[in-house]
Amino acid sequence: QVQLVESGGGLAQAGGSLRLSCAASGRTFGTYSLTWFRQVPGKEREFVAGITKSGGIAKYADSVKGRFTISRENAKNTLFLQMNSLKTEDTAVYYCAATGATVVLTRADWYEYWGQGTQVTVSS
Repeated sequence: QVQLVESGGGLAQAGGSLRLSCAASGRTFGTYSLTWFRQVPGKEREFVAGITKSGGIAKYADSVKGRFTISRENAKNTLFLQMNSLKTEDTAVYYCAATGATVVLTRADWYEYWGQGTQVTVSS
């Protein structure tokens, strides 16, 4: 099992940047593919970006491509999401999730492990 704790959320202005972190417990961090999802009230959880176990492959939602960068440091059991050129529509609760699958999965119901989420609010 793995436990995930997100941090780094907060308030940013449109056009600004934030960096989210997801710290994981356990010695098996490198055996999980990791993904960021986001959710706004009344909507389903939405895939944002994912990265494979070794970090060799990253996948992005079209809405964030070119603005967000996902990365991981397996030695530090940490996942990151660098968010640049933020837009008001990026406002959401952001969650990190882990799966033992070898590829990046984009459906939330395929993930076994979740963090508690961190709020990101982008003002105009």
